[in-house]
Amino acid sequence: MSTPTAYRAARTTERLDALVTDVREAVGRGLPPDLTAYLVGERLAPHLGTADLLTDEQCEGDPDHYRQHVLHAEHDGSFSIVALVWLPGQRTSVHDHVSWCVTGVHEGEEHERRYRLVPAAENGGAARLVATEDVVNPRGSVCGFAPPGDIHRVWNACGSRAISIHIYGADIARLGSSVRRVYELPADR
Repeated sequence: MSTPTAYRAARTTERLDALVTDVREAVGRGLPPDLTAYLVGERLAPHLGTADLLTDEQCEGDPDHYRQHVLHAEHDGSFSIVALVWLPGQRTSVHDHVSWCVTGVHEGEEHERRYRLVPAAENGGAARLVATEDVVNPRGSVCGFAPPGDIHRVWNACGSRAISIHIYGADIARLGSSVRRVYELPADR
């Protein structure tokens, strides 16, 4: 899964700087991934939907696929903040992640289907994915997770642009993506 990434010493906003400071404090506690994701989610929520979080350039989409704007990558690689811009109908493949992740919907809404991997030995045939939950995340919603158990697909099913803010426990500017693995297995839906 490849998405164009926009990253350079990007313009920032005072609100984004405040979010970076808040996330730095939460991550700096050195807690386990699931607790870190929870704390980061608490820090992200008040910034969602505000007009002064992103610049106009950081809200630009791409007509061919969702677009990733790396907003901040911490110098020690401990976290990154990314804006994903989704035009109508754009989606990810089914994937999981390299680290804990917190997602908040800044504009529009995101649809998500979560999966559980059923290994080949468990079902007597080939490995497959079982859909466990469908979620619609409206503006202002926050969710977090930590591997394992983070297999999902995300898409914009609305008629307008959606923007989500993703905070990862990894250096996305260096890695290029938060995706650890793309799943091309049969899925029950």
